[in-house]
Amino acid sequence: MSRLKESASQTAGPYVHIGCVPSFAGLGGEDLGSEMLSGAVEGERIDIEGHVFDGDGVALTDAMLEIWQADSVGGFDNPDFPGWGRQPTDGESGLFRFKTIRPGRLEWPGGGLQAPHIAFWIVARGINLGLHTRMYFGDEAGANVEDPVLALVGTRRAGLVAPREGDAYRFDIHLQGENETVFFDV
Repeated sequence: MSRLKESASQTAGPYVHIGCVPSFAGLGGEDLGSEMLSGAVEGERIDIEGHVFDGDGVALTDAMLEIWQADSVGGFDNPDFPGWGRQPTDGESGLFRFKTIRPGRLEWPGGGLQAPHIAFWIVARGINLGLHTRMYFGDEAGANVEDPVLALVGTRRAGLVAPREGDAYRFDIHLQGENETVFFDV
């Protein structure tokens, strides 16, 4: 029996921005996922900002990030909060920024609770398949100690914990190198 070979993966290229964040490509309009907050959503409003760095420590100016998260009570069925957002990095500075709410804790399938966290998906030039990681909150030390996913990461957990800097949580993502972010195979 003959088998067909799998096609090679392609990098995200410039078309991901045209299709997913047309304003970044200069096509105007509102990008799907750019606004997560409505007047009715309950919870502490927060900003998350950072950069995506390549292996040389240079901030990428053409990355796109998506986040998924629970609402402020750890649920996903809130009609006032989509729990999903999408942002490109700034074309000059490489900065990304999400305006969202602080998520609540989630139940772990085997029992117990996960610490509040936000799931990130990153695509950019040179990335054949989107990368998955998580951001935890630096001011949730007790919950972070109990989190089963952070426990698996071990000594590299510091790269997943975002400190609060002023009004925002700072979450830098390092694709390679000494400070490489932990990515999950999901």
